[in-house]
Amino acid sequence: MHRTARTASVAVAAVTALTLTACGGSGSEDAAAGKKQTLTVWAMGAEGEKLADVAKGYEKANPNITVKVTPVGWDVAHQKLVAAAAGGKLPDIAQMGGSYMGEFAEMGVLEPVDTKTFSEKTFFPAGWKQSTIDGNTYGVPWYVDTRVLYYRTDLAKKAGITKAPATMADLQTMAQTYQDKAGTKWGLSIQPGGLDTVQSFYQFLYSAGGEIVTDGGKAVINSPEAVKALENYGSYFNKGLSEKSVRPGYDVTKDFNKGSVPMFFSGPWIMSLLKDNYPDLAGRWAVANVPTDKTSVSMAGGSSLVISKNSGHKAAAAKFISYLTDAKGQADWFKRTSDLPANIRAWDSGRLATDPGLKVWRTQMETAKVSPVQPKWTEITSKVDTAIESVTQGESSAKAALDKAQSEIESLVE
Repeated sequence: MHRTARTASVAVAAVTALTLTACGGSGSEDAAAGKKQTLTVWAMGAEGEKLADVAKGYEKANPNITVKVTPVGWDVAHQKLVAAAAGGKLPDIAQMGGSYMGEFAEMGVLEPVDTKTFSEKTFFPAGWKQSTIDGNTYGVPWYVDTRVLYYRTDLAKKAGITKAPATMADLQTMAQTYQDKAGTKWGLSIQPGGLDTVQSFYQFLYSAGGEIVTDGGKAVINSPEAVKALENYGSYFNKGLSEKSVRPGYDVTKDFNKGSVPMFFSGPWIMSLLKDNYPDLAGRWAVANVPTDKTSVSMAGGSSLVISKNSGHKAAAAKFISYLTDAKGQADWFKRTSDLPANIRAWDSGRLATDPGLKVWRTQMETAKVSPVQPKWTEITSKVDTAIESVTQGESSAKAALDKAQSEIESLVE
């Protein structure tokens, strides 16, 4: 499941001719929430498949509302959304990844969130912030996403390790110990290069106190903190603790199950994959917060729900979104999907409150960092991807690679 949607550089004019089967409301006249009407909703990936079941339950409780859910693959989501926006045919409600938000807000096609109905205090700060542009909020957080450390506890015990790594120095020591004393092929799986390598690097960068671009729009990828983080990241490859070449579509859970990879960073959906695909691993793995450098900070992702500015059903759309994002709705959605609730109160009862592993996710979300809103963010991060790969492959020092990235990024920020 593609959890962190990336914005492609697709020109609106180039996609207006695309035909879409679902469309939005009928102009600016807004129907009252109690009036008989149909809401159109686009949701991405597995969320689109699961949401249809939730919608059926909502329709039973609200017989005046028909909810038409259209699942959209993440691979075509951006293109379809841009085409719909260009043609004034966005659905009433759409799921939108955080990296899309700035682009669509700039187009002027999203209805600002009514902050009297939806309160910022209800949600994790990172979830709310990724939908806020120039002081206006355009999406209600639906689920949040971050990264934590997965590690094999049985192999740790074999290596004489009794606890998860607390610091970045501990992480490298543990990776080496896994190899030396537990006989694992690798110590830690992190991405060596290619598209979105930056997502593997964020945990090192943010925890060291670095960032790519400040919230104020200043490029700072060659700061001392960022250089230190990339030196640390590259050292795993220099020391043979991480694999220098990873094939496209690589599934780390297979090697985690075999024991050749004892540690990796990933998102919450991996928990379900491990439980479903490798039941024999139960009790032999755990999750831990990102080890501390200056602090423990992971990337923040997830999705929000937006309302089309052109919708004729804004009141009904807001009511349905409220149903999906209140504490009860969020707890139910977690049971269906394992998506982490964006609503903080959803974590106060049931498994979300009692499962030690889930407490790790909640702690990590409290410090998770959102990428700044930049129209050319994909192009910006591609420069960082290139810098990381040049270091992991031994072609450049961290300082030289990030100086080059800095010079290229400075002309891209706004």
